[in-house]
Amino acid sequence: MPVPLNNQLCFSLYATSIAINRTYKPMLDAMGITYPQYLVLSALGEDSEMTIGAIAERLALEPSTITPAVKRMEAAGLVERRRGTKDERQVHVSLTEAGKALFEKSGCLGEMLIERSGLSPEAVDALNEQVKALRAALTGQP
Repeated sequence: MPVPLNNQLCFSLYATSIAINRTYKPMLDAMGITYPQYLVLSALGEDSEMTIGAIAERLALEPSTITPAVKRMEAAGLVERRRGTKDERQVHVSLTEAGKALFEKSGCLGEMLIERSGLSPEAVDALNEQVKALRAALTGQP
């Protein structure tokens, strides 16, 4: 007998991901960025300069998904792109001062998620560790 949808972990994770995106959306709209752009902003906030390929790898996405988001962010003045000097096929991306300021402002998203969840920060961290362990087991990557 098939497992009911609400008892399937894949559906619970999928539906929760959508709920998180909907929770973030009003704040992201106010910041003038989309969720994929928020992810790029966060990756660049951790590492001040990355190639498109490195950003894609960090976010577990394809470079063809990252490039349009980065181009829109560049048009908005949040990032700078430049071709690599050793390999012109590589595009290096870094945050502008406006991008750095927006990254600092985006820190409130995590706080809002914890507040809206009703969970303690420790419970959210523990849940995140479990989800990361599951992902690592499924992908074979740390």
